[in-house]
Amino acid sequence: MTPSIHTFVNSFQNRLELPVRQHLKNVYGTLMMTCAAACVGVYVDMYTAFQAGFLSAIVGAGLMLMLIATPDNGKNTKMRLGYLLGFGLTSGMGMGPLLDYVSIVDPAIIVTALLGTTLVFTCFSIAAMLADRGSFLYLGGTLMTLLTSISIMSLVNIFMQSRILYQTHLYLGLVLMCGFVLFDTQLIIEKRRMGNKDFVQHALELFIDFIGVFRRLLIILTQKEEQDRRRKRQ
Repeated sequence: MTPSIHTFVNSFQNRLELPVRQHLKNVYGTLMMTCAAACVGVYVDMYTAFQAGFLSAIVGAGLMLMLIATPDNGKNTKMRLGYLLGFGLTSGMGMGPLLDYVSIVDPAIIVTALLGTTLVFTCFSIAAMLADRGSFLYLGGTLMTLLTSISIMSLVNIFMQSRILYQTHLYLGLVLMCGFVLFDTQLIIEKRRMGNKDFVQHALELFIDFIGVFRRLLIILTQKEEQDRRRKRQ
């Protein structure tokens, strides 16, 4: 087992230069902080009297735009980190109603979805790091095309109210977010090699991917549980 771990660690050292590895540590450390902020947001929405509702989405969008519109100059890292953590907090608050419903169906689904998301995110991230340089960057065009198609599908389904279209949108969305984990991870690595040290912006990109996978897994697992219960009643 020890030689396998040693080989695994060496593969990272051979594929990724020291500055890139250090940058990724900063990115994933910031990502964990943002996920913690999201957990606080979920707690605030579910277990306190403060219910932001749609306001949390508006504030979150504003914070994200402020972060993107504020270039990293090496001196405003704390301010930009505050924007990111605020975005994480409001994202968690925005997910409160969904998590509240899932907890009524079966609280274990939340744990399963979180573990599944972490496993998927970790595996795809490691795959992107160990793959040949830039091998997943070609996915960019395909992912953007798929994102546009899914967005149009979502708008059309507002009027059609088709369950088949909704399910297609849901599963394609999950595939899309997994693809973005591969693409964004390799893109972050290449950006660092080109001198971009903005770990806050890079953590934002991966956080959006993580939340996207988690939300869809929650819905899929909840639907499956509800279907199983209906079958048992019949």
